Amino acid sequence: MNVRKPGSRRPEVGPGGRMALADHLRELRNRLLISIAAIVAGIVVAYILWEPIYDFLRAPYCHIGEDADGDCNLYALGIFDQFQIRLRVSFLGGALLSSPVWIFHIGRFLTPAMHRNERRYALAFMSTGLLLFSAGVTLAYLTVARGLEIFLTIGGSNVVPLVSVQSYLSFVTVLMLAFGFAFQFPLIVMFLNMTGVLSVTRMRSSRRGVYFGLFALSAILVPTTDPFTFLVMALPMCVLYEVCIVLARIREKRASKSTSELDELEARMAAELGLVDVSAGL
Repeated sequence: MNVRKPGSRRPEVGPGGRMALADHLRELRNRLLISIAAIVAGIVVAYILWEPIYDFLRAPYCHIGEDADGDCNLYALGIFDQFQIRLRVSFLGGALLSSPVWIFHIGRFLTPAMHRNERRYALAFMSTGLLLFSAGVTLAYLTVARGLEIFLTIGGSNVVPLVSVQSYLSFVTVLMLAFGFAFQFPLIVMFLNMTGVLSVTRMRSSRRGVYFGLFALSAILVPTTDPFTFLVMALPMCVLYEVCIVLARIREKRASKSTSELDELEARMAAELGLVDVSAGL
């Protein structure tokens, strides 16, 4: 049983990352409190910096929604629309701004119970997941203007769209989150490969089914029905799947080489110790 040092707030971790249940719960509580505090601080910062965040999110609409005076106005149709949308964007911005903090503490809570190799893979997965999420959000932001242009001009020049701030910002945030979460797909594939559930051979033979599933997933996640946004999500995921096949093939080759070298070393040591008669086959 692990004993904490007097006056120490950090629990003592034994061999293999084991600790007492009370220390484990205390560790979870402390990291949750730190993460929640970081999220709240991020929400406050996002609420104060509402104007630049709003201008950033509105920029795609301004490329196609300018009126004769050069303004790109979004309209509040209800009394509480402006307040509600400001709170919603502040919560989203706070979660994104504080993401390095709470992702770090999630990893720090999970890694002590892992072996050294597992810790390395966990940190790599978290870093890659954050990178892929950022790439998906960025790609969605860059394609918002094109999708809006299709829907806001499809009725012709005689139809003037009256876009509310709530519907527009909801559309933009949902699209960005959909792209960000969809781009976590490679992590799932690599995890299944590393655990032995999905081999390279099976990944290759399942290409058609996977591609069909990715296109179907894109059709569900994309909040619009235009083919441009649909393809922008589906095609990169297909490319990422091919990258997963290449990485899985490299990983399996290295694992196979390491296994063969280990078997050869064991056979040589056994022969040197006289456990195996190397001349028996001569």
